[in-house]
Amino acid sequence: MSTVGLAFGSPTAGTGFDVTSTVNQIVANLQAVETPWQNQLASLQSQDTALTGLGSDLSSLSTALQSLTDFQGVLAGKQGSSSDTSILQLTSSATNAVAGSHTIVVNSLAQTSSYYSNDVGATDTLSGTLSLQVGNGTAQTITIDSSDNTLSSLANAINSGSYGVTASVLTDASGSRLELVSNTSGSSGNITLGGSLTDATTSTAMSFTQAQAGADAQLTVDGIALTSASNTVTNALPGVTFQLLSAAPGTQVQVQITNDNTSVESAVNSLVTAYNKVITDLNTQESNDSSGTAQPLFGNPTVATLQQELESAINFAQPANAVGTASTIGSTDTLSGSLAISVGGGTAQTVNVNSSNPTLQGMADAINAAGLGVTASVITSGTQATLSLVNATGGSSGSIAVTSSLTDTTTGSAVTFGSSQANFVTSFTQLGISVNNDGTLTLNTDTLDALLNSNYQSVVSFLQPSGSYTSFGSNLTNVLGNLGNGTPQGAISLALKENQTVEQQLNTNITNENTIINQQKATLTTELNQANQILQSIPEQLAQVNEMYSAITGYNQYRMGS
Repeated sequence: MSTVGLAFGSPTAGTGFDVTSTVNQIVANLQAVETPWQNQLASLQSQDTALTGLGSDLSSLSTALQSLTDFQGVLAGKQGSSSDTSILQLTSSATNAVAGSHTIVVNSLAQTSSYYSNDVGATDTLSGTLSLQVGNGTAQTITIDSSDNTLSSLANAINSGSYGVTASVLTDASGSRLELVSNTSGSSGNITLGGSLTDATTSTAMSFTQAQAGADAQLTVDGIALTSASNTVTNALPGVTFQLLSAAPGTQVQVQITNDNTSVESAVNSLVTAYNKVITDLNTQESNDSSGTAQPLFGNPTVATLQQELESAINFAQPANAVGTASTIGSTDTLSGSLAISVGGGTAQTVNVNSSNPTLQGMADAINAAGLGVTASVITSGTQATLSLVNATGGSSGSIAVTSSLTDTTTGSAVTFGSSQANFVTSFTQLGISVNNDGTLTLNTDTLDALLNSNYQSVVSFLQPSGSYTSFGSNLTNVLGNLGNGTPQGAISLALKENQTVEQQLNTNITNENTIINQQKATLTTELNQANQILQSIPEQLAQVNEMYSAITGYNQYRMGS
């Protein structure tokens, strides 16, 4: 700590000294003890900024991944095409649509029932009744009165009611007519009219002519005859909606339902871009900035943790063959019985429930100890669990067959297994993704497109969660959840919390030290003001002493010529 010298000037000058400046110099010297704390606090705050940025990167990566792991996401998307859009045009393909080719013949279009009246004067007064019935519905009668006794007011009355038709007044050079169009297309919407409606102005009975009968569309889908009440067909192909535009008996229209490769490739590219953002920002923290100063997280163990976990997740090997329990089992339920397990068509080997740990985890431990060529694990979701058996051997030589004699004694239910699943895609590289020297990724869309065309379902199985095994997408989702700041136990959340604890202590130390310094400042100011007053009074005191001396001795040292 440096020292502060007090410069009082000439003690007999009476000018004193600058108390404020002197106190400020002393306080500045005392505050030097806070400098290391302030420096450490600034460093931690810079770390917080960098950590928060990495947390944002990981959140963006999670969002990009979610579009591929969501069961209703881009992997479920479908595209459709028609070989003749003048006859049939596809309007949408839902996620439950199935890829495939279909042959459709449109024999006739659906029609909507409609009627029109004879010419009536637009202002003529009407009288009588009009009965309306749509399909097999109940007939409803309108009795004409002063509120609906013209064509326009009758049309308004029909439209404001629940008659199942839409009324309009059509006017041309020959006069006006009342048009009635069924609100239900197809044969079930046919209109039946009755009553005795009269043009009272001309005393002429009104008549109606059928303009079009309601009829269902007639079509064949892959040789199967179907009907549709509407030309917008939603029930012919699961998840597919198409519009019938014209009838063409004998003309085959080819409809192709395909997977939406373009959207999948775009989503995978977004995932790669988001991953590269994380890796690039992590790599930046391992270097110096443009001025040669180390980055805030240089040497921070959190950076190493993120890099290692992400690298491990990218290199995750999905099992080539897997099978898992299909029944609902509580993670703490007790079991009894045994499993007979065979791999690749080999001899089945029996594994009994371990009486010392009769749970799914105990069963998994017993299977792993038996060395059957499979790895058993328990996948939990809340209070429920799945026993998963996997191996890395592809094809029929790695297929897993399970015969279960297990019973969940907690519920009294039999424990069943689903069918064995073979996964063609087991690593990220098969998607056309390669790892660069700096840890970033590069996507070859041609490789991915070829894989989507040849084995789309394996891409789905690789990316989307499964109850029978841990997929690549599920594993990466879990890893990201354990790394970011979206959960209290994420690596970044824990690092920020650790910094916050130290920052709180530093701020407390600085606050306490400032309190002490402020107290010392007040004391110093009082004491130095008193000293300054003494210094300023010395000339006056000397003058008084001189006068006393002159009075006693008669000598005045200031007298001229003496």
